[in-house]
Amino acid sequence: MASVKELKKDINNVLGDIIEAVYIVEAANADQESKEGAKVIDEAIETFDTLIQKVNQRGVENRKKHLTEVRQELEKKAGALVEKVNKLG
Repeated sequence: MASVKELKKDINNVLGDIIEAVYIVEAANADQESKEGAKVIDEAIETFDTLIQKVNQRGVENRKKHLTEVRQELEKKAGALVEKVNKLG
């Protein structure tokens, strides 16, 4: 299992890339700040906040298992967000 620091970096990078992808798709379509794009960005930010909060949780019974579950949740939610970004284009 990678360190907590690495997990936080992964969360930041993955969700940051998704937000950047929304801006790229909107720029390519000359549709700056679409409502759908804003919803995807808001959802990415909410996901970031939730996952970071879970990583920082103290007092979990099995820390390694908990962090593995957080990583799996990141993968699941990031996949769903990528699908939404693909629908924008």
